[in-house]
Amino acid sequence: MFAVFIEGLIFIALSLTNVREAIFNAIPLQLKTAVSVGIGLFIAFIGLQGAKLSVFESATLVTVVDFTDNFKQVGIGALLAILGVLITSWMYVKHIKGSILFGILITWGLGMFCQAIGLYEPNAAMGCYSLYPSFEMTDFSKLGETAGQCFNIDFKGVSIFNFIVIVFSFLFVDIFDTLGTLIGVSSKANMLDEQGRLPKIKPALMADAVATSAGAVLGTSTTTTFVESAAGVAAGGKTGLTALTTAVLFLVSMFFAPVFTAIPAFATAPALIVVGFLMFSNIVNLKLSEDNYATAIPAYLCILAMPLFYSIAEGISIGVISYVVLNIACKKWKDISPIMYVLAVLFVLKYIFL
Repeated sequence: MFAVFIEGLIFIALSLTNVREAIFNAIPLQLKTAVSVGIGLFIAFIGLQGAKLSVFESATLVTVVDFTDNFKQVGIGALLAILGVLITSWMYVKHIKGSILFGILITWGLGMFCQAIGLYEPNAAMGCYSLYPSFEMTDFSKLGETAGQCFNIDFKGVSIFNFIVIVFSFLFVDIFDTLGTLIGVSSKANMLDEQGRLPKIKPALMADAVATSAGAVLGTSTTTTFVESAAGVAAGGKTGLTALTTAVLFLVSMFFAPVFTAIPAFATAPALIVVGFLMFSNIVNLKLSEDNYATAIPAYLCILAMPLFYSIAEGISIGVISYVVLNIACKKWKDISPIMYVLAVLFVLKYIFL
């Protein structure tokens, strides 16, 4: 937690000095479009895993779930997730307001019905819990056990060098996860200008930076922008009022946490899968003509890396490195921003030392 706190302070400094904004602006528009598409595949993959439709298999790493194995816990949930995708998609095609939210609630309701008739059986050992909400009040006293603990540190057995490595590992991932989410969501919302820049980006970066350190003080894992933010854009939200409304609802939801935690992953998975499609639809904006391959291939690698390496930051890293190397090899080094050279070197050093 102390490492996250320090990382947040560095974040704030980088945001105040426009470093993060400069990095955002230096990434070519084609790569920014690729980030949006890659995020779409990434969050769809998260949805498939959450619904247990995509499971681990030793030979191929991932495979489709066996619906007959543990049907009353895993199989029925996977089937309901598929049904939820179809319901949500139908409502979205019909332009029904709130289709993604209704898709979650309907899928959850179908799950409770299945539990009532015995088709779904809770099994805590398998991570399958009761779908009926508990109406107990949230225990806020636990906050007192975690708040401020990041300052209760003991460096015995931890060298300063190792601590710095941890901080910079967090820093790299957090910077480019955040920038990737900003790129993807703002691109889908058509908020980027002709040069691929996001007007008034600094407040968003500062909010993220301050939240990182504040979250560490309260005892949470890294507080940052998440790709699920794309759901707001999918619902039509494009202004700060959307974010403010979400923040207020999150505050209210703390008092009803036992209710919301009853919503299963297979009910929220359809929302992620459908939002993933909406992000993926940006692929039509990629220029894949033969005279543009020096940019198109890095964009493709960026898209490929995000879901397969399970990281937005890794996708950006692969995209930046391949973009710089390929354009240098094609003698197009004059088209590359100096910041892109710096980023490519830093990413290579990250793989070597972090």
